[in-house]
Formats: sequence, C-alpha cells, structure tokens
Amino acid sequence: MTEENKIVENKEEMSSNFIHTMIEKDIAEGGDYYGMKVHTRFPPEPNGYLHIGHAKAICIDFGTALKFGGMCNLRMDDTNPTKEDVEFVDAIKEDIHWLGFDWEDRFYYASEYFDKMYESAVELIKKGLAYICELTPEEMREYRGDLSTPAKSPYRDRPIEESLALFEKMKNGEVEEGKMTLRAKIDLASGNFNMRDPVIYRMNRLHHHRTGDKWCIYPMYDFAHPIEDAMEGITHSLCSLEFEDHRPLYEWVINNVTLPSKPRQIEFARLGINNTVMSKRKLRALVEGGTVSGWDDPRMPTLCGLRRRGYTPKSIRNFCDRIGVSKVNSTVEYEFLEHCLREDLNLTAQRVMVVLDPVKLVITNYPEGQSESFTVENNPNNENDGTREVTFSRECWIERGDFMEEPIKKYQRLYPGNEVRLKSAYIVKCTGCKKDENGNVVEVYAEYDPETRGGNTPDGRKVRGTIHWVDASNCAEATCNLYDNLFTVPDPEADGRDFMEFVNPESLKVVEGCKAEKGLENFSFPSYFQFMRTGYFCFDKDSSADKLIFNRSVSLKDGFKKVK
Repeated sequence: MTEENKIVENKEEMSSNFIHTMIEKDIAEGGDYYGMKVHTRFPPEPNGYLHIGHAKAICIDFGTALKFGGMCNLRMDDTNPTKEDVEFVDAIKEDIHWLGFDWEDRFYYASEYFDKMYESAVELIKKGLAYICELTPEEMREYRGDLSTPAKSPYRDRPIEESLALFEKMKNGEVEEGKMTLRAKIDLASGNFNMRDPVIYRMNRLHHHRTGDKWCIYPMYDFAHPIEDAMEGITHSLCSLEFEDHRPLYEWVINNVTLPSKPRQIEFARLGINNTVMSKRKLRALVEGGTVSGWDDPRMPTLCGLRRRGYTPKSIRNFCDRIGVSKVNSTVEYEFLEHCLREDLNLTAQRVMVVLDPVKLVITNYPEGQSESFTVENNPNNENDGTREVTFSRECWIERGDFMEEPIKKYQRLYPGNEVRLKSAYIVKCTGCKKDENGNVVEVYAEYDPETRGGNTPDGRKVRGTIHWVDASNCAEATCNLYDNLFTVPDPEADGRDFMEFVNPESLKVVEGCKAEKGLENFSFPSYFQFMRTGYFCFDKDSSADKLIFNRSVSLKDGFKKVK
C-alpha cells in the first residue's frame, strides 16, 4: 500500500454513526464485549470484481475497526464453487489496498473452516436440530406455506442415526446430486420464513478453486457465515440490510453450535446509485456480452473501472463517509460521486493544456522561426506543485469552438476584430480565417501584442476571454476517451425491465488527433490532470510515451446541489 493511499489514524476518521453508538455501548463496562478489542471483517465472495457498493462496506468494516483501535479481517467467502476464481481474489486484494486499507496478516478463506462446518452440522444432527430432507426444490417451494399456513416436511422426524448416515453418504458422494439436503430443525410456523427449517447443506460436485474435489457438499451462506465469524473472534459482524431478516438464523447457529466466540450482527443500508447497476450478475452480463471492454471499463461502477477512469481513493472514501450510514435504503445521485472527485482533484490535479478539437491559429505578426517559453503554474490551489515551462511559436493549436466567424450573443472568444488572452502568453486580436472547399475553417488568423507578454496589460484595457492553446511546433498527439452514463435512465432495473435495453450507445466517444503540450509523455498511469477549460483527465492504463491515451474522469462543471 503506497503512502499516498494509506489512511493515517486520527487524520481521516469515519464520521460517527449508529453502528458506532451500538459498539460504544457493547464495549463499555457492563456491555457484552467489555474489555474486548473491536474486531470486524469484510467477507466478499470471489465471483466478480468489487464495485462502489462494496467500497461503502469496506469503509464501514475497516473504518470502524480503525476508529476503535481494533482489527478487521479480509475473508474470501468461497463456500460456493460455481463462479469463484483466483483472478477475483487477487483483484479484491488490489482494490482494498488501493482504497487505503490493510488487513495485515488477517487474511482468510471461508473454505478453511469446511471441516469445522461439517462437524457443526453433525453436532446439530446429534442434538436433533438438523435432519436430511429429500424434498425436491419444487416440493420445498410447494410446502413452504404462507403467513397463515406452516411449512411442512415429511422428513422432519427422521431418526437421528438415519440422518447421520445419510449425511455421511452425501459427504462421500454416494448420493445423487439434488436428491438430499440437510435442513436445520427450527420452526416450520415461524413468521420469518428464513427460520422455517432452512437448508444448511447441499450437494455440489463442482471443483473448488482451493479444496479441489475434497468436498461434494457445501454449506449455505447463512450457516457458514456465523461459524466463520466465531472462529475468527469477530465481535461485530457488519452486514447490509438484506441480512436483517437472516439475523435470527445467524444467532440460532451461534447459540446451538459449539463455537469459541459469539459475534453480534448489525445491519446497515446498502448503497444505491442512479444511472448504473451493481448486481454482479448484471455486471458480468455487460462484460461477457461485450457491452463494455471488461471489468475495468471506465464506464463500470467497479473499483477497478473507477480507478481506470481517474477516481482517487480519497474521493471514494469521502463519498462513502458523506453519504452516511443508516438503516434506510436510498439511492444517491451519481453526480454526488462526481462532486467528491472534483473536490479532491481541484486540490491535487496538475493543470495542463490539451486541445481536443484542434484548429490552427496563425499569429501573422509573430516572427517566423522564433520560439520562446512561458512559466505556467501547475496548480493555482497548491504552490508546492511548482511551475513548468511551455513553448510558444507562430503557430498554435486552439479549440475549434474558440472561433466563430459570426459570433452569437455574449460570445467572448475569437472572432474577427475581437481580442482574447492566450493563457499565460499574449493577447491576440483575430483578423480572419481560411476555409477549405467545403467551407470548413482550417486556419484562424490573429495578431499579437508584444507588450502583453505573460498577461501584462500596460494600457489597462480589458479582455474578457481567455483560451488555452498548444504550441504547434512542439506538441504531442493524443487520444481522449470521453465518457457518459452507461445507461440512459436513472433506474434501468425499475419494474423488472431488461436493463440491457437502456444501455447508452453514446456512453463512450473516442476523440483522435488531440494536441497535448509537450512533456505529458513523461507521466504514467494514473497521473491526474485538469485539462484547462475541458475537464479532469487521467492517463489510461494502456497509454505509453509513444501513444498518449487520456480518460475523462469528470467534467469541470459541477451540477450537484451541495448537501445541506
């Protein structure tokens, strides 16, 4: 973890929230965890890449541990071998480190506890608290009951010894897949359907990325999760709100299995953001269907995608902290995430001049063959960022939109007879233009005032417009990727509709032939910049000194209404 990303305690501390209030009571004298060190965990399933919703959970789990001087484990929840892969494990580690958090030597896999989980299941069977059920999935749904009708299972009173023998056969692979499950024996009439004798083990003959073919039975998450927490000495298991109805089952497992500790589960609302989707299944569909270039496509809400787009760890941590932690699900505007990025980059990004839609400006009274340099500040908000030298000559590149032969009302840039400042160079006065046979402007002509070097105006005249430029004789070619929302509507999943129907065909615009000031080829990924008057950009990971590629992270304009 780099020093840039590392969180220093007491300098960047999570805002207090209801979880912290509950923990403070727990560790106070008389509390259930008095005298214990706060111990949390982040338990992602390694079946995809982490997204911005996971970032909130990471900040809560690791941030809470930091706040109380405790510990946070990283645990891969690899109890389902269906789509798990080492690729995702490595990516998860990289993303968490990039965000600025570290688990030190507390890295675990749920699969490390498979033996203990199996022993715990046998313990429940021996206590008469679990049984082998042979209902098919269809029959189980049919017998599930409703709020006025209890569920039922004809196998509920199966003798303990028979269930033990059948469970052993399941473990040994001597049972047809799908024929049997192990169910907890709790309450078929419970108003909480998660307690109506839930399945805690099922068969699955797929190869596991860590345990190979040792197991052909795997625990369900609701059974495995509390055991994993207890085995690691977790004091507070912080989960998203959808697990609130599962908490009674979590506590039932903790109270009925012999375990070394008793964690407490606390739920918080998960993060929702408009104009995107955050289901791993749907993100995978975007990747595998070729809608995006990969998990790290800058249009994706994945952390690797946001990193490639130019989001900083600090901007994401600030976003997660400022949206708060609550018990009520809500949707946050994507514009607020962009607002947090602008706040950070405004203080840290180096200002540079890059022309995205170039047209040549010829300064007709500037001596041919002459060149000079100007000192330009790298960041007006941070003098410690220093200055750089940019060259200037008779011909420059300017934005095509900075010239109009017939200006519209209030247009303050170049048009015949009008003056503008060339940023940090001279005041120039437009004298005309040259067009091709199709009527397109190919050159703009102007004359400069030598007395206005470096922005001086000795006669006090006022010039309203300032434009950026790049020396045509000393510049670099670049490609700029301009991004928009991946979806055309705020909620592409509303009312069960097909989210793929709302993919924005204009979400990526690739602009070739951009002109960048010389010297930018010496930087590398990510390197954050503010392109003057254009937006915040960073190098793409595929950029090189020979082929500059920039991704627009966010525009300069902040349309977000500040949070009160």
